[in-house]
Amino acid sequence: MTQTPPPGAREGSLEAPTRHPIAWKDPDFLDETSLFKELERVFDICHGCRRCFSLCQSFPLLFDAVDASPTGEVDGVPHAAFWPVVDNCYLCDMCYMTKCPYVPPHPWNVDFPHLMLRAKALKHSEGRTSTRDKILSATDLVGSLAGIPVIAEIVNGVNHSKLGRALLEKTLGVDAQAPVPRYESHTFRDREAKRQKPALVPVATAETRGRVALFATCYGNRNEPKLNEDLVAVLEHNGIPVELATLEKCCGMPKLELGDLKAVETLKDVNIPVLAALVDAGHDLVAVIPSCVLMFKQELPLLFPDDANVRKVSDHFYDPFEYLMLRHKAGRLAIDFKAELGKVAYHVPCHLRVQNLGLKTRDLLKLVLGTTLEVIERCSGHNGTYAVKTEFHAASVKIGKPVVDRVAKSGAVQHSSDCPMAGHQISGGLEDHRPPVHPLTLLRQAYGLSGN
Repeated sequence: MTQTPPPGAREGSLEAPTRHPIAWKDPDFLDETSLFKELERVFDICHGCRRCFSLCQSFPLLFDAVDASPTGEVDGVPHAAFWPVVDNCYLCDMCYMTKCPYVPPHPWNVDFPHLMLRAKALKHSEGRTSTRDKILSATDLVGSLAGIPVIAEIVNGVNHSKLGRALLEKTLGVDAQAPVPRYESHTFRDREAKRQKPALVPVATAETRGRVALFATCYGNRNEPKLNEDLVAVLEHNGIPVELATLEKCCGMPKLELGDLKAVETLKDVNIPVLAALVDAGHDLVAVIPSCVLMFKQELPLLFPDDANVRKVSDHFYDPFEYLMLRHKAGRLAIDFKAELGKVAYHVPCHLRVQNLGLKTRDLLKLVLGTTLEVIERCSGHNGTYAVKTEFHAASVKIGKPVVDRVAKSGAVQHSSDCPMAGHQISGGLEDHRPPVHPLTLLRQAYGLSGN
């Protein structure tokens, strides 16, 4: 039976949502009986509400299973039907952020994404993670191998030929139509090590230190190093000195999406001491990929709530446009723009929306004269590795179609997303397949800085 609110409880909640720490080291976390009891409880609430039916595939799958059951309720759904619901959740957090009226502090305490994470963790602990998924989430290893000069040419050739993509689909389950990134043998870290850096004196404000340490990210280092180059150019144009983290591993988000929490901890144990030391030395922290920023700002503090260094890093980690708008608030942002951007269709990624920053990218780009923005707040359907997997690619295209349609109808000369993978997913759906232009690239163009 569908649950009814306990005496005194409201149907929804007007209080600010909060999140509880993830007790992943508690023995009960991976107890199958306990997990399925909680899945049944939350799925019953979701079935009685159904506000999330249009967000992703998890909810239609759940509701169809309930409707097809002998009882028409969750108690008639076999547990085997729960797993497709789990597998189709890519932890975008949009149900938690935009739809669910029962998130904590509501007494029903529904955190659907973190319940899916718990189920993924059980699946991973039982050895049910595929070889394909392990490879796709091993971004450090894959990037280091694919970035070897000769190998990079081979990998890029395979990834961008019909025959190569057909082979990848057959052998690895990577959909032949899905966007896959290029690999650069000349990484951002290599380029930055050889660059002559300007001598800049940091100027602090009430909310920023004016000195930045850059977490390059796997993608920003090996796939699109230009994104980091654009960010550095913009920061230095604003008088902000930049240095790289001396040691860096994957942020852990790809492993989180698999439920491989021990791997997340291993990566945390490498990254956090380095980043905490940079904070102690007077730096703020930034990264170009929203998912990586989210990992340090939210997920790691929830996974490791008693780690003081994790909290320290979280408190000093910023999205690039969040950081620049804080500088603008203090009168320290350069507004000497040289070029108009025209009309831009701007997509706001899920993992940026989850950070509750407001639309800082939009706000900054609106400062550029001759620029108008069509803001699109909806999931692109890329969602980490979800969109490249053969069994999920068609669903990812369906999820992202409203975004593609908005871009196509916008009349914008350029389309942009803070998430570069989302941008490429959108491009794949456009009739002309025109490439995305990252907001940092747009900002660099507006400043008239060289290197574009």
